[in-house]
Amino acid sequence: MNNDIEIKRTPLMIILMSGAFVAILNQTLLGTALPHIMKDLEIDAATAQWLQSIFMLVNGIMIPVTAFLIERFTTRALFLTAMGSFAVGTLIAAVAPGFSVLMAGRVLQAAGAGIMMPLMQTIMFLIFPVEKRGTAMGLFGMVIAFAPAIGPTLSGWLVETFPWRSLFYVVLPIAIIDLIVANKILVNVTKQTFPKVDTISIILSTLGFGGILYGFSMAGDVNHGWLSGMVLIPLIVGAVTLYLFIRRQFQLEKPILEFRIFKYSMFSLTTVIGMISFLAMIGGAIILPIMMQDYLGFTALESGLALLPGAVLMGIMNPITGRLFDRFGGKWLAVFGLGILSVTTFLLAILTTETTFTYIATVNAARMFSISMVMMPVTTAGLNQLPNDVIPHGTAMNNTMRQMAGALGTALLVSVMMNQAIPTDGLAGMIHGANVSFMVAGIISIGGFILAFFIKNSIPKKVVE
Repeated sequence: MNNDIEIKRTPLMIILMSGAFVAILNQTLLGTALPHIMKDLEIDAATAQWLQSIFMLVNGIMIPVTAFLIERFTTRALFLTAMGSFAVGTLIAAVAPGFSVLMAGRVLQAAGAGIMMPLMQTIMFLIFPVEKRGTAMGLFGMVIAFAPAIGPTLSGWLVETFPWRSLFYVVLPIAIIDLIVANKILVNVTKQTFPKVDTISIILSTLGFGGILYGFSMAGDVNHGWLSGMVLIPLIVGAVTLYLFIRRQFQLEKPILEFRIFKYSMFSLTTVIGMISFLAMIGGAIILPIMMQDYLGFTALESGLALLPGAVLMGIMNPITGRLFDRFGGKWLAVFGLGILSVTTFLLAILTTETTFTYIATVNAARMFSISMVMMPVTTAGLNQLPNDVIPHGTAMNNTMRQMAGALGTALLVSVMMNQAIPTDGLAGMIHGANVSFMVAGIISIGGFILAFFIKNSIPKKVVE
């Protein structure tokens, strides 16, 4: 290990965590502000929603290509380019005179954010020895939890107090400071292997992952069903091109994204468990606010506050579970975490019109506590199984699969909620749909709980480097 890297671990972590914070915060800020943007720019809801959809799409398209970029460019060049793209996009969005320029800003933001997340995880795995990676990932997870926790509440306050552009002006200084500090102290830790640019693979990856993410996001829109052309066509195109992309990767000497990492069984298992826990988490974050505002009569701010204790608890717990992982491994953390997740998810499947704010906030906090025992520990356990030279592919694959799980989870649970609702029974009938949705999430969580018992070799000190 390079001594410079050893000495500068703490400032490096601050840079990485700041970058992660603004990237994730930026994703959660815009939802509450859409009505204000629609009014100011004179656009309808369907058009405004593209500001959210395009971010997720571009983000999801960039993540799979990141492994190739990490091997092609230096750590410094790639991080500074990604953060620079994010900062420029933020500035463009802040001063955008109209919708098209605002969209361009969101695309640049998403391109930068899509590169940053896998790159940050790769850097952390290379600068920390295997027995300390759990603690490092726990700190990283704390930021990932806090950013979406404060996003909706901060956004609600900002747009009520200031113009909607303030959302971008809040993020911009953090991005610029991070960029300046990174330029001064960031060192090259990733290894360049200079893989050949395979244009066909990049096109197939873009169409494949982009098509599936777009299809799922459309399926999660209440205006579309699973059988509509807006859903089926992107899903079919995405599935076919993704199959062609995967087949091509096995034929290339240096693939854009290395699918052979799935031969490491523990990486494959932990990736699936991580997807299940993320699906349950993101589903709850989408379903609960809809149900609280539309069926239980709570305000947007109150629904955001109901999610806040859980996200704060998850943020506090992530460094603790990271340390526990370094000492005891990930298996029993995942078992206990997914057990609690299953129980608490079913507790959200028995809601009524009389359900209180306190009940929802408490049960959701317990769910987030359980997810803190699963998400980062299983991710770290899986990536620890990989040799250092394929860790960029592991982090890219892990983030890609999580994006897919989030999109699928949102689409699945929202469509179940809408299809199982009984409008003729009034609010109770609508809440029934949300209850069935949480039952589905609970059954999926039980699947993850069972899989967690099969985790092996998760204690870091026993991993062969």
